[in-house]
Amino acid sequence: MGFIERHSLWTDAQRKEAEALKARVRNDDLRLVRLAWADPHGASRAKAVSLPVFLDALENGYNINVATTTLDSANARTFASFTRGGGLGLDEMTGSPNITVVPDPATFRALPWAPGIGWVLCDEYFNTGAAYPFSPRHVLRKQVQRLRDRGLDYRVGLEVEWYLCRIAEDHLTDEHVGVPGMRGRPIRTWPVEPGYSYHSETNLDVMQPVLSALVDAYRQLGLPLRSVENEWGPGQVECTFTARDALGAADDLVLFRTATKQVCRRMGHFATFMCRPALKGYYSSGWHLHQSVVDARTGDNAFVPQQPGEHLAPLGRAFLGGLLEHASASSAFTTPTVNGYRRFKPNSLAPDRAGWGYDNRGAMLRVLGGAGDPATRMENRVGEPAANPYLYMAAQLVGGLDGIAHERDPGPQDTDPYSAARTPLPKSLMESLHLLEQSALFRAEVGATFVDYFIKLKRNEAGRFLKWLEENGVQDRPDEPTAWEQNEYFDFF
Repeated sequence: MGFIERHSLWTDAQRKEAEALKARVRNDDLRLVRLAWADPHGASRAKAVSLPVFLDALENGYNINVATTTLDSANARTFASFTRGGGLGLDEMTGSPNITVVPDPATFRALPWAPGIGWVLCDEYFNTGAAYPFSPRHVLRKQVQRLRDRGLDYRVGLEVEWYLCRIAEDHLTDEHVGVPGMRGRPIRTWPVEPGYSYHSETNLDVMQPVLSALVDAYRQLGLPLRSVENEWGPGQVECTFTARDALGAADDLVLFRTATKQVCRRMGHFATFMCRPALKGYYSSGWHLHQSVVDARTGDNAFVPQQPGEHLAPLGRAFLGGLLEHASASSAFTTPTVNGYRRFKPNSLAPDRAGWGYDNRGAMLRVLGGAGDPATRMENRVGEPAANPYLYMAAQLVGGLDGIAHERDPGPQDTDPYSAARTPLPKSLMESLHLLEQSALFRAEVGATFVDYFIKLKRNEAGRFLKWLEENGVQDRPDEPTAWEQNEYFDFF
């Protein structure tokens, strides 16, 4: 028996998909397959292996180092890997050991912009076959299963904003080279259009050659794209995707960001999912998460109310109440960068407090639909486009399930969301990490091991920012992203 069979790591459906995949890759002209996994920041990490090695990985998995899960956003080593427990309190983490990544055959694609290159997402396991506790994909899968234990399923639609720029330098220099814990200067860019002509068809057409190449890549990858829009800032683009199951939607987001950045770079352009770039006139980008809960057997939307005039069924109201109750603690997952908190201000199309409203874009939670509408859902407008999709969605399920379990009442909707008597959202990453640390719910449901790990990782990032402010005599102003943020996030995300 191989590693996968020995530890029963695949479902029957995955086994069948793997057999079909073996036949497919032998017939395709593939030279390498990228074994990819999401790091704690939601960025795709990968090893490219030859076809024979990939076929073996479909039996035995593939060994990788744990290092990518121990690095902060500038690749600073955050944990004492060479002490007992690896600085994480787990004997299995001592010495920065190898773990095994297992391909999920359902996620395999041939990359249309890289002929002869395949791509597949993997799940991480200790070499004993135990699930790797720092895997974001495992974290989401656990929360989805908790909902399924109630006979329910979670549906998610993605609505993500990002920036398209034109590269202004034809090569890298020593300025661009950093060291662990300090990124070099990001490549300079030019705006591709002047911006602030919302939905301008002319400005959209300026970007069309690149957008057309992206749309073609998304189609070949099977990403369920619905729309591409010219947004507010110069070169700001919004992409929306058809709702699907949570794990599939999170996988799609990882691939979408990866594909967008790589296709754009090959065309002399630059894509960034940094929330608020430190560039002239750039407006904050958000990631709005459209979500609903459905009957796992029939697929019927459990949020649809029965009575005219109601916005949500009782289960939907309880789910909404749970999201409001735990919004502050979950913000470390929905807005996990220093830069993302610059969105949270009044009258900005982004929330500044944990409230809700019916079809109101000023509220954190915008409820849509109603009686007789199978598309009834709630849109959480709190997220930034750099968020880890697995952790963003897992945080929603933790809060929503608590709301269902305790029948939490969200109260009346906020018709004036920026003056409503609601809990303010955290003002900084440090504040959100403190609130997460105090959350008994997240410690119980996500696990204290993961919560403590994530907090330490992100505090290292936030601590480097605070040190930079002090050393450079810079005052942190809420509306003004700093040079540190531009270096840290512009290229990484």
